[in-house]
Amino acid sequence: MAAAEGSGVGGPLFAGLADVSISEDIPVEGEITVPVGSRSPDEDYSTLDEPVRDTIMRDLKAVGKKFVHVMYPKKSSALLRDWDLWGPLVLCVSLALMLQGGSADSKDDGGPQFAEVFVIIWFGAVVITLNSKLLGGTISFFQSLCVLGYCVLPLTVAMLVCRLVLLAGSGTVSFIIRLIVVVAMFGWSTLASTAFLADSQPPNRKALVVYPIFLFYFVISWMILTFTPQ
Repeated sequence: MAAAEGSGVGGPLFAGLADVSISEDIPVEGEITVPVGSRSPDEDYSTLDEPVRDTIMRDLKAVGKKFVHVMYPKKSSALLRDWDLWGPLVLCVSLALMLQGGSADSKDDGGPQFAEVFVIIWFGAVVITLNSKLLGGTISFFQSLCVLGYCVLPLTVAMLVCRLVLLAGSGTVSFIIRLIVVVAMFGWSTLASTAFLADSQPPNRKALVVYPIFLFYFVISWMILTFTPQ
């Protein structure tokens, strides 16, 4: 009885399927299988199993590539995609050490100046990042810190050149050379940072984001330009 009811219900719906046939002249090709993709070696590779030396070398290469992107700035997501704070930390410490007015053993001169540079760089980067987020920026907090920190590289190079120029004397010629170098590297840092951060800001608010960046690198440039060894 159940079979009869089933055939009665399903009969009118599928009655036409019995007359459907595939002609022998039409070739039928292909396999009705679900392909299982082979796992790539990168998917099976875990960084937890690699030697410490390989981990350090990979991180150093990543930092070096970001330095190259800063020295040749263009609209790229390299600093935003694989962000880190190792490069900014190294640059901040290096710049603070070179800006020390006296020897490292001088408690009255070396220590506070190191702290000032360290706080200015990191506090300024945090303020600029918060300003960018409040204005509708689409990048994360640490991505912005990474870009601002890595773009201190030209100013660190400027500080190194100024130290070498000051070894030859501190006259008018020395000041002119240092002024040209600092202004050029200040422009480089500002252009590099805006090149990486421009696409993450609303078009009608880019000026409000660029202005704090301008002040941030201007303060660091002024510290470099007015530096005189004790």
